[in-house]
Amino acid sequence: MVILLLGAGIYVTFRLGFVQIRRFKHAWEIITGKYDDPNHEGDITHFQALSAALSATVGIGNIAGVATAIHYGGPGALFWMWITAIFGMALKYAECTLSLKFRKVNADGSVSGGPMYYIEMGLGKAFKPMAVLFATCAAISSFGSGNAVQAFTVADQFRSDFGIAPWITGIVLVVLVGSVILGGIKRIGKVASKLAPFMAILYVAAGLLALLLNLDKIPGMFQTIVGSAFNPPAQIGGFAGATFLYTLVWGVKRGIFSNEAGQGSAPIAHAAAKTDEAAREGSVAMLGPFIDTLVVCTMTGLVIVATGAWTVLDGSGQALNGSPMTAYAFQVALAPIFGHYGKYLVTVSVFLFAVSTAISWSYYGDRAVQYLFGNRGVLPYKMLFLVMLFGGAIFSLEIVWGFGDIALGLMAIPNLIAVILLTPKVKEITKDYFSREHKVYK
Repeated sequence: MVILLLGAGIYVTFRLGFVQIRRFKHAWEIITGKYDDPNHEGDITHFQALSAALSATVGIGNIAGVATAIHYGGPGALFWMWITAIFGMALKYAECTLSLKFRKVNADGSVSGGPMYYIEMGLGKAFKPMAVLFATCAAISSFGSGNAVQAFTVADQFRSDFGIAPWITGIVLVVLVGSVILGGIKRIGKVASKLAPFMAILYVAAGLLALLLNLDKIPGMFQTIVGSAFNPPAQIGGFAGATFLYTLVWGVKRGIFSNEAGQGSAPIAHAAAKTDEAAREGSVAMLGPFIDTLVVCTMTGLVIVATGAWTVLDGSGQALNGSPMTAYAFQVALAPIFGHYGKYLVTVSVFLFAVSTAISWSYYGDRAVQYLFGNRGVLPYKMLFLVMLFGGAIFSLEIVWGFGDIALGLMAIPNLIAVILLTPKVKEITKDYFSREHKVYK
């Protein structure tokens, strides 16, 4: 997976001439609504599509995932998360451009898109089994990384902070998420466009405040992160003799879990955007890894490294891991202002991130199920999704994260193969789009 993911990211980056850098400004212009034509086919605006995708990607991976990467791979894992994100921006551009190009307009006027469609329509009928494999893995992954992991982390945090039994948290999550996902993508888009910016701003503001209070440690933090990326500490998270490869793998693994570049999930949300320009939505999509990993994950990682939370042991003598590590780091960093209440900022963020991620991932899964079984499979899928959301709250950390990682890997492989094979098509679309003038509506 590491070789395939980084290899695909590097390949796409060079084939598209570093599109993530050259077209970065244009991407921000699009989400302001400058090019939004209300008459275009689609269900939601560019901003709502990005918000829905970010609601799914800006989640537990930004809080617990970063902490887990540092626990096992040391501070250097954060460096490899950054590298994954930079190449991931090009991957996200390519897969979401393809998703728009090969989306399907349904009989009721709604749209469906994603890797299963560009595999079958872009590569041809001979690749239909690979499209079916992706859709199957996407549905399974929605129960793992997009669902059970979120529920587990909220339940774990609430139990740690307030002593609330996990089953109670599970029921609350089922009620909240169920009330939104049963309304379809338009309701999901509306909720996400309000919730995603709010939660990201809240968390980033808390992170910036924590770093301002530890300003003197910032130069040393970057030295520690970059230095240990190539020369890991002798002992990380209780693992003696950590190697460079171990640190790299944990950084890339948690990087893809966090920003989902190359996984094939975000293209499903971006396919619903109101536009007839595939490269336009691809440009919007590439902002996802930038916001998710280079901004939000970086905040988490810097606060953890600044406070030394990754070296702290819990009551049982084990190194802190997951969201409790992040909560401890924010508590220490914000103590001069908030005392011991700083950790509750993480608790609130964990809750908001988890709910928004589960809401958006339910849409990914229901589009995969629709592809496999038609509309008749969507409602049963949503019911099973809510059952798994409750189950995630009461399972153990190793089971939940292991299941999420395996499903994520199985989902990414057919998607990455398709993106590599269809990169010449993406290049053609990109060249055509940026060679033309585009009508401005705002």
